[in-house]
Amino acid sequence: MPEYKQFPLADTAEGLTEADIIAWQVKPGDTVTVNQIVVEVETAKAAVELPIPWAGVVTELLVEPGQTVEVGAPILTIDVDPGGKAAPSAPAPAAAKEEEPAEEEMKPLVGYGSKAVVTSRRARKGAAPAAPAPVVASVTPVAAVAVAPAAGGYVPLAKPPVRKLAKDLGVDLHALTGTADGGVITRDDVHAAANGSAPATSVQSAVDSGYNPATRERRVPIKGVRKATAAAMVQSAYTAPHVTEFLTIDVTPMMEFREKLKKSREFAGVKVTPLTFAAKAVCMAAKRTPDVNAVWDEAAQEIVFKDYVHLGIAAATPRGLVVPKVRDADSMSLKELAIALTELTDVARQGKTTPAAMLGGTITITNVGVFGVDTGTPIINPGESAILCLGAIKDTPWVVDGEIKVRKVLQLSLSFDHRVVDGQQGSEFLADVGALLADPAVAITY
Repeated sequence: MPEYKQFPLADTAEGLTEADIIAWQVKPGDTVTVNQIVVEVETAKAAVELPIPWAGVVTELLVEPGQTVEVGAPILTIDVDPGGKAAPSAPAPAAAKEEEPAEEEMKPLVGYGSKAVVTSRRARKGAAPAAPAPVVASVTPVAAVAVAPAAGGYVPLAKPPVRKLAKDLGVDLHALTGTADGGVITRDDVHAAANGSAPATSVQSAVDSGYNPATRERRVPIKGVRKATAAAMVQSAYTAPHVTEFLTIDVTPMMEFREKLKKSREFAGVKVTPLTFAAKAVCMAAKRTPDVNAVWDEAAQEIVFKDYVHLGIAAATPRGLVVPKVRDADSMSLKELAIALTELTDVARQGKTTPAAMLGGTITITNVGVFGVDTGTPIINPGESAILCLGAIKDTPWVVDGEIKVRKVLQLSLSFDHRVVDGQQGSEFLADVGALLADPAVAITY
């Protein structure tokens, strides 16, 4: 006889309480295997693909794409014994046991966290709150429900960055036909729809996207990465007393050295950027001024000094700002750092940074220079004490040996937590970073 189980939304990282359903990878009637990816969700930290711990046949999808679900709430029902091979259960005692399943039956996969499974989920906005449904190992089958809104009647095939773009532009993905292989919707498809060269979206689609034609305004719910980033920045700004210092340096020697490395056999195929040099400089300077790599522990009333550098790199992605870490960056060579930074930023831009990759940083670099901005006053990431900001490298008149010459000039800014880092330590660290970037040969004196 059929045996039905409900798959709960797993805790993909410590401290998360909810996630948004991005897209289902299965539909009712599909046969799945153990550890097969069944759904993609967006947490406050990253987009994550969730595998199912059982094999069987999907009977019902309990949530629609775009819905926010609490961790532990059931999101999918599966028949784990579709062929009826399981032995029949005993009359009364077995039935009673089904209503109170053993704890291990509903545990998420290893590595998903240890939160207790809850049995309720938050109702969508505008819908009447539903009564909590008990999570049981065996349930009465119900009719399969469509997982997409009425428009189109299907789940559009699109990657998370494309979904984010469509949401920002007010484009209904259900009204589009993807041009990529398999009907996948691309960024070009979304831009074409936004520019009117693809079928226009319906009035209802515009309403669903948050756009109000009457007021010519679009409202987007605050959730996911944007919500988490805002909360973290507010916490940091109102908890740590920020101080920001600035330094302008001539990095012409660094840029000349970069060109030499690009032509060398050892660095063939390796992308070396100013950020690579800055990462190396931060790691070296932090060894001389360990205060910037420490953290204020309010609960323990201690300052914790870290004997390692987990370097955070602020990355702008279609999903918002994320700060993945390069673990033990201080132990890496310049080439190893260059490779690690390339991989880290590529993964971040694809929206595939895992929650674990964004935890445990000790100091961060943010590069506003890629946007042509001279400098900024960055906010320290919670759990850290300093953040270095790189500005744009520009050709600038500069005095060299009493003469004005055109040089490659860069502005640095350093924000630090004044509870941990005094002005002297902050200034010494910034000066060290500046000296290493102004002349990479200084590194041999460290």
